[in-house]
Amino acid sequence: MLKFIAKRLLTLIPVLWGVVTVTFIVMYVVPGDPVRSIAGERYDEQTIEELRAELGLDKPLAVQYVDYLWKLARLDLGRSFVTRRPVIESIRERFPRTMLLAFSAMLIAVVFGISIGVLASSPRFPWLGNSLMTFSLVGVSIPVFWLGLLLIYLFSIKLSILPPSGYGGGSIQYLIMPAVTLSFASMATVARVTRASFLDTVGEDYVRTARSKGLGDIMIYGKHVLRNALIPVITIVGADFGSYLSGSVLTESIFGWPGLGRLVVQAILKRDFPVIRGAVIFMALLFVIVNLVVDISYGIADPRMRVGGNGE
Repeated sequence: MLKFIAKRLLTLIPVLWGVVTVTFIVMYVVPGDPVRSIAGERYDEQTIEELRAELGLDKPLAVQYVDYLWKLARLDLGRSFVTRRPVIESIRERFPRTMLLAFSAMLIAVVFGISIGVLASSPRFPWLGNSLMTFSLVGVSIPVFWLGLLLIYLFSIKLSILPPSGYGGGSIQYLIMPAVTLSFASMATVARVTRASFLDTVGEDYVRTARSKGLGDIMIYGKHVLRNALIPVITIVGADFGSYLSGSVLTESIFGWPGLGRLVVQAILKRDFPVIRGAVIFMALLFVIVNLVVDISYGIADPRMRVGGNGE
């Protein structure tokens, strides 16, 4: 198991280095001058060049890249061009709000997705199978921004029962619509995978043996089928949770949720390169850590993964 974990950890190094390098290069490829965006039209050329030197943007690109890697090695993400505030402080302030949204979305996706999938796999509810396929297709096809705007129109404008945007100190009223929007596609996928996995597992020999011994459906499904059928679901949920953390930009922007995603959007509009780089790298780190945990969980649930991971 330790060899399996060590191998997974080693694969993270080139991934993170690639994210850092690509993010750094993209910042200098996109059109626009961050210094002029910060200075506006109030300053002359001499002042702009002094500001450029102060921010370290007058150095060759290779030198800036090496300096940035050295700062990252010391866990220094730099300072915002706009506010001059350390980037790590902005991330520390926004991260708990994004985590709250991500955990809420994951909870909705897991509870409702698995419940729908289990019900749809039961022969007592054959109509649920076709309904589930339709729901899954619709769920993964609806754009996030369209679903978010639809929920705002229904529950805020028409029914006036939920606030359209904001944080509200993490109040559940402000959390419901962003969490549902973020979880909808994942919930449909979890339901579909759960149903397919349950149908495959129910046909296994050990399930038929358990039935021949007189075990009831509750015991068979609860003790034998559930654990094995949910192994593929672990992968789906883990991957989606990583996407909740790194892909909540649209959801947070639509609902005015002050998390990391909205921080990135605001930084892009202001061309605040250190904040963009820091937030993207931080979210990429979270994504690979979540996927590492999923790999380890998958290896615990299915020992064959550990054997494959060790190359034995």
